[in-house]
Amino acid sequence: MAWYEALGLLLGTIIVLMAIGMPVALAFLAANIIGAWIFMGGDRGVMQLLNNGLGSLTKYALVPIPLFLLMGEIFFHTGLGGRMFSAIDRLLGRLPGRLSYVTVIGGTAFSTLSGSSMGSTALLGSLMVPEMNKRGYKKHMSIGPILGTGGLAIIIPPSALAVLLATLAQIDVAALLIAGVIPGLILAFFYIATIALQTGIDPTAAPAYEVEAMSLGARLRLLLTDVVPMIGVMVLIVILMIKGIVTPSEAAAFGALGVLILAVIYRVLTIQAMKKSLTGALRVTLMAYLIVFGSATFSQLLAFSGASRGLITWATGFDLEPLAMLLVMFAVLLLLGMFMEQISMMLLTVPIFFPLAQTLGFDLVWFGLIMLLALEISFTTPPFGLLLFVMKGVSPPDTTMREIYSAAIPFILCSLLLVALLVAFPQIALWLPGLG
Repeated sequence: MAWYEALGLLLGTIIVLMAIGMPVALAFLAANIIGAWIFMGGDRGVMQLLNNGLGSLTKYALVPIPLFLLMGEIFFHTGLGGRMFSAIDRLLGRLPGRLSYVTVIGGTAFSTLSGSSMGSTALLGSLMVPEMNKRGYKKHMSIGPILGTGGLAIIIPPSALAVLLATLAQIDVAALLIAGVIPGLILAFFYIATIALQTGIDPTAAPAYEVEAMSLGARLRLLLTDVVPMIGVMVLIVILMIKGIVTPSEAAAFGALGVLILAVIYRVLTIQAMKKSLTGALRVTLMAYLIVFGSATFSQLLAFSGASRGLITWATGFDLEPLAMLLVMFAVLLLLGMFMEQISMMLLTVPIFFPLAQTLGFDLVWFGLIMLLALEISFTTPPFGLLLFVMKGVSPPDTTMREIYSAAIPFILCSLLLVALLVAFPQIALWLPGLG
């Protein structure tokens, strides 16, 4: 069988199974079993493939995923996240558009820990949009920042999605996490500048309203009690990884322990909250492990059938410049994002894109960061980005898709500008990992 026939068979089987409603992980598993039967010699090939796939689940690099997820679940279910949102809101005082800034700052902290852009968008939309509407905010000032927080959440550590991508691509987990710090701060600056520009052009877009006056001492006390401890946990684990003091797995354990200690100190740790946190973390972890299993076996099938080698030979045979090939891969991710969620996209593209990127001479950590940004941008790209429809579902009934599209565009442009900077100056992403 020719390489393109093998690739078509494997991808076509997955797409058909997903189209009829089979869960992503099970669709990959079924396609892999069919592929192993055809390409690896019947039942013996299937057993060999399953044994190899089980071996992929014993990797130490997978340990941070459940711990980062548990960290986020405790942060949310104990109310520590809501406490931080409220404190940031009060600290910003009469700043024009302050609820938009609260969404970016607090939403990023929560989204980073939760590891789910769709879940974070749904939560922030139901939490912040009604409040902002009540305060007279125009829709682009409430919807845009919520859609934008996903771009930050996916690259600023601790990001469970970044850990999953690094594991699937077999690159250094710590390096990819640390690589997102400076780009994440730059993107946050772009978002804040965008909100400031929007409120400057149209002050009525985010009307000022009376707030309780606070003394400097009260502000400092609120900052130190309700913001610094929560943000401090994340900052501490990033510093520990940068300094090489802990591995990503140990950093994730310290992070989960830190949030747990905070919940005890603030007396918000209840049996019910822990039950919800453990259940939520376990559910997503099991899905992630099934995905790793499916991806590992899919990669082996692509290699065994000759599809990977044939595709790379074909793609590099066009004699395109590496930058042009990067743009092609970026465009493919944007297109897939209109129809699929991020983990499914990673399962389909990582086994193909990373060997191709290595052939083109790209730094794989840098390419991983570019891919993470592409995954998130694709989620908010009109007309079919999935987050746009999630936002529609939690917005007021009179919100139109056109309003959601127009709200998303400035923040998409910010992310695209960051991608352009990373392409022009790769050291923005690679400088911090190089210090380790």
